[in-house]
Amino acid sequence: MVEFTDSSRRSLFSGAIKPKLKKRQNSMAAERILMNTTLTTKTKLSYGVGDLGLALTSAMLGLLFAKFLTDTVGLQPSLAAIAIFVGRTWDWINDPIQGYISDRTRSRWGRRRPYLLFGAIPFGITFLMLWWIPPIQSQVWLTVYYTAAYFLFDAMVTLVFIPYVALTPEITEDYDGRTSLTSFRMFFSLSGSLLGTVAPLLVLGGAAVPPEKSSVIFMIAAMLAVVSSIPFLITFAGTSENVIHLQQERSKLREILQAMRGNRPYLMAIAIYLATIAGFEVLTGTSLYFFQYKLQMPDIADYTTLIMFVVALLSIPLWLWVSRKMNKVKGYAVAIAYLTVILLVYASFNSEVPVFLPFIFSALAGVGIAAGQTLPWAILPDTVEYGEYLSGKRNEGVFYSMMTLARKIASSITLPVVLVLLDWSGYVSNVPQQEPAVVTTIALLFAGIPSLLFMVGLITALRYPLSRERFNEIKVELQRRKALST
Repeated sequence: MVEFTDSSRRSLFSGAIKPKLKKRQNSMAAERILMNTTLTTKTKLSYGVGDLGLALTSAMLGLLFAKFLTDTVGLQPSLAAIAIFVGRTWDWINDPIQGYISDRTRSRWGRRRPYLLFGAIPFGITFLMLWWIPPIQSQVWLTVYYTAAYFLFDAMVTLVFIPYVALTPEITEDYDGRTSLTSFRMFFSLSGSLLGTVAPLLVLGGAAVPPEKSSVIFMIAAMLAVVSSIPFLITFAGTSENVIHLQQERSKLREILQAMRGNRPYLMAIAIYLATIAGFEVLTGTSLYFFQYKLQMPDIADYTTLIMFVVALLSIPLWLWVSRKMNKVKGYAVAIAYLTVILLVYASFNSEVPVFLPFIFSALAGVGIAAGQTLPWAILPDTVEYGEYLSGKRNEGVFYSMMTLARKIASSITLPVVLVLLDWSGYVSNVPQQEPAVVTTIALLFAGIPSLLFMVGLITALRYPLSRERFNEIKVELQRRKALST
């Protein structure tokens, strides 16, 4: 076991990370390592498709659930906010625990894949529970039911998704290979988001979801519940885990927390993702209100969303190319700055703009959304190696659980904030027009708050210290240590 002194640790954290190995030697050794790491198309597809299930369900939840609770179920916005917040708060503890457990799981299928096998069906069942309207009239008991349903669904998300995302660094150790693997995953993620948003809107006929559409919403949810369970089983069957990583000694929880605190690139990667996903959550949760009450064009919500996601899917290869030319973090910075400008202009539109403009700006937004969804996940795996470089141990499960926890913290706070602000501004469900204060609040939620969050991610990205060259040097050193230990 490699030991590190306090002075060596301090030297690693002082300012930007400085290379210590000779660049020419590192470059040659890194090339040998990368040449020995290959990913088949089957592996990429099998892994990538796993995110389809979560994307389907997350997209429908993010787009429709708040409006479903306020307009279809009839909950007051503040009570709907309580249901979402309380239902998801348990994940603040649940996610790190599941990551810790999966790091220590031992089975004939590995430590991550068993959770995909046994959690897939409960995942679909609990998702369906969210869209059932119980035969009760009490606002309090409706709030209790949806709080419990959200709690159970999030528990199943934790069970399958944290082991799933923790597979990335175990499938490949290559810097660009991980970007490629993540790109496949994000292709399916955006495909699932496309289906999970556009399909319900097309069937429902737009952004309006009055109570009489409750049976249609439940039917859509039932179909997505079935479809979303299958991809996890495909990932289970089509991937394998790194045996070397399985054999490594696991850290104690206290040591893991200390390692996370000392891993500056990891903390910055979490901050980038948290800011980005929080912005997306506010944007998505407000979009139907934006089309119905700001633009006064509820009937185009489905087609503009379709265009946005199609463009986002087609833009993934663009950002993969940009990340190879510039590196992942610079590519993210360019994309998020671009997206911020597009959203601010979009939010200024009203019912008098030509109908083609929302279509154009939805397409333009899709280009930036592709990078915002893809590149933060491509940044994270490299910080696992950096943590191993510092401590000699890998803890992917806990590291990735904090990433998914960031998403859940974002949604547990942002969606309730959206609902509370709508309530305070005087929102009334299922009326032709809202008061000016409500419309202004919707515009602020659609672009103003997301833009501020995106700027936090951008500033953090500009200070991120782990480049491709530094990562390859770290890989050389880790390979050298493994060679000496065998």
